[in-house]
Amino acid sequence: MLSTRSTEIVRATLPAVGGAIGEIAPLFYEKLFAAHPALLRDLFNRGNQASGTQQQALAGAIAAFATALVEHPETRPDAMLSRIAHKHVSLGIGPDQYPVVRRHLFEAIAEVLGDAVTEEVAAAWDEVYWLMANALIALEARLYEQAGTAAGDVFRPYRVTGRLTETAEVTTYLVQPLDGRPLPASRPGQYVSVQVRLPDGARQIRQYSLSGRPDDALQFSVKRVTGEPDGEVSHHLHDRVAVGDTLMVSAPAGDVALDDGDAPVLLASAGIGCTPMTGMLSHLAATGARRRVISVHADRSESTHAFRTDLLRLTEKLPDAVAHVWYEEPEGAWPADRTGYADLSRIDIPAGTTAYLCGPLPFLRSVRTQLLDAGVAAADIHYEVFGPDLWLGQEG
Repeated sequence: MLSTRSTEIVRATLPAVGGAIGEIAPLFYEKLFAAHPALLRDLFNRGNQASGTQQQALAGAIAAFATALVEHPETRPDAMLSRIAHKHVSLGIGPDQYPVVRRHLFEAIAEVLGDAVTEEVAAAWDEVYWLMANALIALEARLYEQAGTAAGDVFRPYRVTGRLTETAEVTTYLVQPLDGRPLPASRPGQYVSVQVRLPDGARQIRQYSLSGRPDDALQFSVKRVTGEPDGEVSHHLHDRVAVGDTLMVSAPAGDVALDDGDAPVLLASAGIGCTPMTGMLSHLAATGARRRVISVHADRSESTHAFRTDLLRLTEKLPDAVAHVWYEEPEGAWPADRTGYADLSRIDIPAGTTAYLCGPLPFLRSVRTQLLDAGVAAADIHYEVFGPDLWLGQEG
């Protein structure tokens, strides 16, 4: 809990800090990478840095946490912290990196805001930072313990044992550990980090959702992303990685995972967001789940819809499941009321439904709003964002 005096200072200065975060965040990264260039080469996503989305994510996290502290001092924004902690654990981030971030972040704040950053103001925001950092460190320590690994040592060598073409843009990889140890535990909906060595020597990392769980392998699917450096890892995987090659893969992570209850569940996805939903459907079918299952998917067309056959096959295996699919540009005969964007207003969504969402931000915002309008509780809507989380809004 933030101290009373610091709460007053943070509340008073939050508009100024929040208003300047667009300048503070890029300057912070500039300072961080100047002092530690290996972080940009081997840890941070160079594509997100080039586009500025990582800076936006940092801004969202700082503003959201500080706002939560002053507006709801009796509670901690655990949903936000959990999402960040899982991402950090999938990358191997450890406690020793938090002081480094703090040093360069506060240098950037002081440089942008100048004389407005008095000793008292700096101390108040330092309290905010360490409340957030220490909460994350504690969460991450538990996650590392559960995974049976240590910070900085999360990647294991895996051999590619299978490679399947889903669409012209999407390829699925099956990988098995080379060290002979058992496959790590995972939950339906989680992701793994994959580290590749690029031609320039950089070891770049990307997260890919588990799109199924064979008995003897991890399975993840990769969409080819256009542009450089955004697509440098997906292009490397598509063009250079074949069966028999070795990949460095982390233990599964992610807090958006299917619960084991009997309540109705709705799985909504768009584009490549279908990968974790396919993993969830696979689990439901394999375990003989009898709960109500509603799948919603939106895509450009039939040919771009990865796992289209799996969606139909798995839905048929479940005793109380239905799938609703929308295509923006259908290639053949297709119902008019299923052409365009996903419209959940015509779907019967039972009371007590838990929803899981994955896809582009506009899709997530639209579907979340529709679910709230349909009476689904905000606490029962869980979402996964590919790339930095730019925050959909308050979760309450």
